[in-house]
Amino acid sequence: MLNDMLLGRIISYTMTLPAFLGCVGASMLLGVLAALLFTVKTHHTDSFTLTVAVLPAIVCLVIMLVNGNIGAGLGVAGTFALTRFRSLPGTAREIAALFFAVALGIACGMGYVVAAGIFFVMMAAFVLVLEALHFGGANNSARQLKITIPEDLDYEGLFDDLFDRYTTRRELMRVRTTNMGTLYELSYRIQLKNPAETKAFIDEIRCRNGNLNIVCGRVSDGEMM
Repeated sequence: MLNDMLLGRIISYTMTLPAFLGCVGASMLLGVLAALLFTVKTHHTDSFTLTVAVLPAIVCLVIMLVNGNIGAGLGVAGTFALTRFRSLPGTAREIAALFFAVALGIACGMGYVVAAGIFFVMMAAFVLVLEALHFGGANNSARQLKITIPEDLDYEGLFDDLFDRYTTRRELMRVRTTNMGTLYELSYRIQLKNPAETKAFIDEIRCRNGNLNIVCGRVSDGEMM
């Protein structure tokens, strides 16, 4: 009972209208704040922001409706959290944001509104500090390179001398056929020695692959690497 008071539990499983409105309102507010937190300095879609904002309130209602059966509530809430990723792959950041929203919704649904608020403040500070420190930041010289070559070219060792000259690391990730099998697409992960020499690197590859398509871009979450 003392723990419930310290953590700010405002409902038992005999739900009253003020308790219901308080929990749902708190989960809505925390959902909006969580959406703002996880869209700071990052690319995002409108649908993702909306999902993170409304998810805590949805999970909150689910938890209240299962009358405190946390096992059943978690099963249903987990389904909500994973639904988005069944059709469209999500980045690691988006997955973390959705599970964060689920946690806030569960806390509010169980009545621990103060605990949910404290948890949000702690996690917000933690995330913002990590962002400020560029924790886990990607190497600016890492690239994803896709080279299209004719089917009659043997790609093994074809670009090795160029890779030795312009990169410190390369790895062939995938080979696939395109254009009805008349072309090959080679996907590499590379580490450039000097990103400023990217154009010269691509120009030399063009001389080897018959001026077919070449794509060289930065590595981002969710990409095949």
